[in-house]
Amino acid sequence: MSLKIRMHHGARCVMVGLALLLSACASSLRSDFTKTPSTALAPATDTPATARIEAVAGEHPGQSGFHLLTNGTAALAARVIVADGAMHSLDVQYYIFANDETGRLVAQRLLAAADRGVRVRLLLDDVQVLGKDKALTALDAHPNIEVRVYNPFMGRGGTLSKGFQFLGDSDRLNRRMHNKSFTADNRVSIIGGRNIADEYFDASEGANFRDLDVAAIGPVVAEISESFDTYWNSDAAYPITAFKDNVATEEGMKKLRTILAEKVREFATTPYATGAIAATKEFLTSPKGVDWHWGATKLAVDTPEKSAAGGVEQSLRIGASVRPMFDEAKSELIVISPYFIPGDAGVKFLSDIHGRGVKIRVLTNSLATNDVGAVHAGYARYREPLLAAGVEIHELRPQEGTRTQEKWAASHVVSLHAKSMIADGHIVFVGSMNMDPRSRVLNTEMGVLVDSVPLAEEVRVFYESAASPKNSYRLELVAPPNGKGSKHLEWVTEVNGVETRYTDEPDVSGWRRFKASFSRILPIEGML
Repeated sequence: MSLKIRMHHGARCVMVGLALLLSACASSLRSDFTKTPSTALAPATDTPATARIEAVAGEHPGQSGFHLLTNGTAALAARVIVADGAMHSLDVQYYIFANDETGRLVAQRLLAAADRGVRVRLLLDDVQVLGKDKALTALDAHPNIEVRVYNPFMGRGGTLSKGFQFLGDSDRLNRRMHNKSFTADNRVSIIGGRNIADEYFDASEGANFRDLDVAAIGPVVAEISESFDTYWNSDAAYPITAFKDNVATEEGMKKLRTILAEKVREFATTPYATGAIAATKEFLTSPKGVDWHWGATKLAVDTPEKSAAGGVEQSLRIGASVRPMFDEAKSELIVISPYFIPGDAGVKFLSDIHGRGVKIRVLTNSLATNDVGAVHAGYARYREPLLAAGVEIHELRPQEGTRTQEKWAASHVVSLHAKSMIADGHIVFVGSMNMDPRSRVLNTEMGVLVDSVPLAEEVRVFYESAASPKNSYRLELVAPPNGKGSKHLEWVTEVNGVETRYTDEPDVSGWRRFKASFSRILPIEGML
């Protein structure tokens, strides 16, 4: 009798678990939602910025102009300036748009633009949206704002739902839209590595990212707008109101408007915001204006089809556009990538390039600055073969303290997030693409390839500062003193002006070293 009871209880547990699973995964998609195609408006001809842009662009026919944004505060100010200057359209595409201080500020400026009659299209990857639909649905209630989510989870139940759906549809849901662009009036755009969140603009009280964006004008802006349209109208993009519980109402929008106004007023009184406002005013009133670096430009971008289960063939991925930088390099390649996992094929590829006389220099995160320990584990196994092949490797070193002109770090622990490359001192890539399997195969990415010596020099300054002895560890393969045995890794840096060497991952606990070592044996490299 007791055996039957136990069997009955076990079956009941299975049934309850199955019911929970089905409930969590149940689709929230409406059967009657509408999705109206739209495209970028023609480049504006009647805005205050138009005359300035046309005047300077007229001196560089066929070329695009770029202004490098290395400072986080300036990068935020640039987005505010672009949003506030828009008169007709704003097309905004991001992987992360956080509900934090800077996220609410940008959202408030988008709302203010919509109030002026500007058409706002906001496209966000759904992996960071799921469970946070309420504010975006309220924003969508504005007649001039439309919000879409990309490659969505069909059940909107939050973390449990996300986990179960991922298990059942991992090939599709593991593919995310990593593109980042902020385009006004089809005249100016900001693209690069930054998402919309405090840590990308030096506004976080915790760790902050060191990143790179470019403000762009000229012919490339139309290419960015065309790419946005392709994603906006793709099968993978769904209106935020396509889901059953997401009903856009005027009352919801009014509540959001009140919350944003209150939060932004509070933020405006902080020392950070005071400095950002001052920087914005200086930027706008400078008699010189913005320094633009001009050059022939190509937009490198994945197609949305990469997000479908199975992906797309290699020739249609962003890597096909970027690879010529490597194939045609003659003297030097500089690679800045926070997540750097070349794989065996990548090691051989870089080794062959070095073999034809090209110096290769890589800047990436150390274990101490990497925000994803598993990614570091995936990278660590390739350090020794890369060094043996002649590749120079620098790992960003953690720093704390007040930033000065001499100190590269911000006021808190920093992590590298910039994704950029330089070939032969004149070909530059700035974008969202890491040198790892996820960017190559799973995520969609975008960036610009520019032939410009001055822009290349600015990116080089960023690299040289980060890779300097006081800001990074230079990796070396060192032979034992007696010459017997295999070579070992050493991390070389500078502490108080004195060269210092480490024989194990520096500035981390033994427990973190153990976790990173353990992760190396897991078969997850293709997902990193």
